[in-house]
Amino acid sequence: MPHHSISAAGATARIKAEGAELCSFITQSGTELLWQAHPAWPQHAPNLFPIVGTVRDNHYRHNGESYALFRHGFARHAIFEWVERSPTTARLVLTDNPATRAVYPFAFRFEIAYAIAEDGLTITFILQNTGLETLPASMGAHPAFNWPLRPGIAKEAHHLTFSAEETAPIRRVRPDGLLRPEALPTPIAGRTLALHDGLFAEDAIILDPVASTALRYGAPGTETVEFAWGGFPQLGIWTRPGVDLLCLEPWHGFSDPIGYDGNITDKPGIMILPPGTSRTAWHRIRAHSI
Repeated sequence: MPHHSISAAGATARIKAEGAELCSFITQSGTELLWQAHPAWPQHAPNLFPIVGTVRDNHYRHNGESYALFRHGFARHAIFEWVERSPTTARLVLTDNPATRAVYPFAFRFEIAYAIAEDGLTITFILQNTGLETLPASMGAHPAFNWPLRPGIAKEAHHLTFSAEETAPIRRVRPDGLLRPEALPTPIAGRTLALHDGLFAEDAIILDPVASTALRYGAPGTETVEFAWGGFPQLGIWTRPGVDLLCLEPWHGFSDPIGYDGNITDKPGIMILPPGTSRTAWHRIRAHSI
């Protein structure tokens, strides 16, 4: 079965096996929150693994060998195996195989679990090191919400309200996707980011680290989206200017800094999992009616 739908409290989510990707979240009022993979950006909510962002020249080094690995890794294009499907839950898993080991020579089990209830849709990542050597990895979520949330509402009327003040400088990437060295003044005023396309002329806004564990996204006349996360130390906020989507991206990891030429196990921001250990992170989407 390529797709599975789960429902609770009048809301419905749809997940597909390719990339274990969430491709629809319709609220109790019938509003589709997610961008519907139109040609301007043909994805919904890709899951990022085993890297977030870009490695230098799309290659990284490990044990003296060079491996090709492209932006955001291979999980978003892989076919996950269904391990659970119920009216309110879904669990999918990707394990290492000859194709993954050709570009990422590590043993792993990457599970993505979906659960829908009255408090919203929770997506949980569980990464396990099933091998005998250290597992270096990054993982992240990349859900794209409609922006504007409702037709006829100005994009500039929307804003993000964070659960904590975000006063620290932000990071940016350059056109090749590598992390720029300088920290830049934040466009967030205390807890509020007023949204407009110009914020993203230089690609994503990267909060590293992010002080908040939740935010609200909305505008007068729209439902409010509550977005929360745990286990992710960074947050990316991105759109392609001129495209009607807004991505809220909790990450554990980020692009190579400009000039980085070390091994993947020393890559800044990388998770290091000893053999037999695991790491869990989650994010939750909830809509509040007008």
